[in-house]
Amino acid sequence: MHIILDETAMAATGKGNVLASRLIHRAHAEAGWYLYAPTCALVEADRARPGTAEHLAALPGITVLDLDLPAALAVAQQASWAAAHCQHAAQPTPDRPEGAVVATTDPQRWHGQPVRVLDLNP
Repeated sequence: MHIILDETAMAATGKGNVLASRLIHRAHAEAGWYLYAPTCALVEADRARPGTAEHLAALPGITVLDLDLPAALAVAQQASWAAAHCQHAAQPTPDRPEGAVVATTDPQRWHGQPVRVLDLNP
């Protein structure tokens, strides 16, 4: 299972969101579970809740995704860097042929976007 955390999901981890905490635990403890934090979303999460970026980057079960050239080109075409980086990261790759799911506490923002969504609202 490959899961991209959007900035709302990242900020929710610091607010005690049980579902986000379970995802982090699974990514750390269970084989086949992978969590990703796109850099642009990590910046937005840290702006909303200072300390979030440092906390998430220190967790062993989360992979921070760099803003490489393909991601930068995708981000340049969108208004929101965070959402664009998440959407780009969720697309199929050789490592993730079926793509990834975007975990969020605001599923409506992804309505009409070409991504699968995991709602973290309890």
